[in-house]
Amino acid sequence: MKRLFSTLLLPEEAREHLVHALRPIRENNPRDLRWTDPDNWHITLSFYGLMPNDHTDLLQHLAQAAASSGPLDLHLHGAGSFGHRSLWIGVGGDTARLKALMADAVYNPEEPPPPQKPHVTIARTQERWLVGDLVHALLVYDGPRFVCDELALVESHLGQGRSGGPRYEVLERVRLG
Repeated sequence: MKRLFSTLLLPEEAREHLVHALRPIRENNPRDLRWTDPDNWHITLSFYGLMPNDHTDLLQHLAQAAASSGPLDLHLHGAGSFGHRSLWIGVGGDTARLKALMADAVYNPEEPPPPQKPHVTIARTQERWLVGDLVHALLVYDGPRFVCDELALVESHLGQGRSGGPRYEVLERVRLG
């Protein structure tokens, strides 16, 4: 079994721009936040959980979802949190088309797709009081534009990444459009 999700990967320029913008915040909050590895930053389309090693059906499903979407013009923009525990950077640009792709990427047709907020998770914390100020500080963030022309099917290897986080392995790439 493999722990799988589909995603849009961030180009290096977008990651580096965000790393640079976050540097002062990271330096002032070294212990209160668990920062996610910038090499793992991505925009999740759909999380599938444990799936059989033969993921041919899922890959065909993703190919159909990708065929109905063209390349997406995106940029990282603004910030928010989930439950005052997960800090994220939002996504701007072709968000209506991105949300449609997220809905199409859901694999279980019997379950309606959950409402999605396109985002990149950058940190987690138990210090709920800290997140509000950070969201406020990052609301003005506006990263460079980039084009996503493919989605990726990714396997998550929990606990095998840097600092005990996950390690992500791209299994397949599917062109959009």
